[in-house]
Amino acid sequence: MGDFNRPGDVFLADCPARLAVEVIADKWSVVVLYALSRGPRRHGELVELIGGISKKMLTQTLRRLQRYGLVGREAYAEVPPRVEYSLTDLGTTLIEPIAMLTRWAEENGDAVLAAG
Repeated sequence: MGDFNRPGDVFLADCPARLAVEVIADKWSVVVLYALSRGPRRHGELVELIGGISKKMLTQTLRRLQRYGLVGREAYAEVPPRVEYSLTDLGTTLIEPIAMLTRWAEENGDAVLAAG
């Protein structure tokens, strides 16, 4: 067994890694990040693409992901106004881990449900 009380341990309340895990572990965060992996999207496009998310929850999730530097927001000076959301360079680094988790879920989802 390792020393679980060392500084920087993900399980400690003040560890940056723990905060990062909490941000991306949110159900909608992962889905929104994955939806943006194929390029910039407008709010309405994301609502249509992501089944089951409300407009309010999408807005909250996008704001949270922006606050932590994972998603960028670009407002265009057009009539009517157009706003697009896209992954930042930091957000792009999450796509491969999300894809791996998705593959695991596809391969093991039935077993997880059967165990529950």
